[in-house]
Amino acid sequence: MLLLALAAAAAPLFARASEGIWGIAPCELCLWQRAPYWVAAALALAAALLPRARRPLGWLAVLAVLASGAIAGFHIGVEQGWWPSPLPGCQALQAGGGASVDDLLRSLAAAPSKPCDAPTYLVPGLPLSMAAMNLLYALGLSGLAAIWMRRGEGR
Repeated sequence: MLLLALAAAAAPLFARASEGIWGIAPCELCLWQRAPYWVAAALALAAALLPRARRPLGWLAVLAVLASGAIAGFHIGVEQGWWPSPLPGCQALQAGGGASVDDLLRSLAAAPSKPCDAPTYLVPGLPLSMAAMNLLYALGLSGLAAIWMRRGEGR
């Protein structure tokens, strides 16, 4: 369970580090993908500390990791233009007809935001956005954790 807690916490920590190291700006969906990992890390840590609740907490941690993967899958659809994001922070600023420069400046967010339909590619030449890499990581980690749980190594 401690390994699951560490692996779950590693994903949002890596995402945050990529902001500082490579200057990658996250969009709102990117930020949403991080929260389930923190939940999974907390649940896995609780599972490690509470032997009687280990299995249910471990399975809840697996589900939390899968929740991040589900958000990542939705994010990939937004990046590919399969559907729009319902989150207002994901929309790129658009000039309405007749909007003045002053109106546009007043409508700017206090902090810069990145539209969710603009994929971020971490590895040059690799056609996987960070959302796609998160989906693969979430599926791999949850699959591995499920195998641990089924074999009883989550105890």
